[in-house]
Order: sequence, then structure tokens, then C-alpha cells
Amino acid sequence: MHIDHIGIAVDDLEEAVETYQKLLNGECYKREVVEDQKVETAFFRTGESKVELLGATDPDSVIAKYVAKQGEGMHHVAFEVDDINAELERLRNEGFTVLSDEPSRGADNKLVAFVHPKDNNGVLVELCQSI
Repeated sequence: MHIDHIGIAVDDLEEAVETYQKLLNGECYKREVVEDQKVETAFFRTGESKVELLGATDPDSVIAKYVAKQGEGMHHVAFEVDDINAELERLRNEGFTVLSDEPSRGADNKLVAFVHPKDNNGVLVELCQSI
């Protein structure tokens, strides 16, 4: 495993993209809407890892609710794995709470699944596997 990306929930994606272009001294290389999650993403390369900005496309989305409750900021840490199903089974056997029965299609051509933050010292963990 390695850190694939850090997900940051934002209120205004356009404004956040401008901010991170200045901060990271580079352009957003990819934007994508993930309809199932009601989110638009914007990605920045940072060495071997990425920064993913997450903006809600619907007031009922998880990201909109997160920003309303927690404010903008780090939403999750994503780890790339070779076999997401095997890793989810291993984590379940270790007593972790996996938030979905099966991985779903996420942004950046990945299968994704999340592990509850209560099991990870308050950090939402995403597992992702390239498709």
C-alpha cells in the first residue's frame, strides 16, 4: 500500500482549485463528476501522491453534509491497494468497520471503499484500486 491521495472537502470547488493551483504551483490535471456520490473532484499531483478536492453537486451529498457539519478540510486519506476485495476482507477479519459491502466506482478510474473513522483514530480511510 501507499498513500494515493488526500481528500479535502470544500464548499466552493472553483475557489479551492484556484487556491491549490497557487499553493502547489501547478495546474489541476483532472476534474471529474462522480454521479453516484454527488460530488465533483479536482486532482493535483504532489510527487507520488495526489490531492483530491471534493465539492458537492447536490445539497444531500455526503460532502455537502460533511462541510455543513465539520467545515472545509481534510475528509479522508486514500491508500492504493492491489486487491481491494481481499484487503476489505482482511480488515473485516481484523475487526474494522467497512462502510459498504462492495467497492464502488470512484473518481480517477478507481474502485473505492471506506473504513469508518471510529476505528482509525478519527480518520476516514479510503481504499482504492485502479481499474
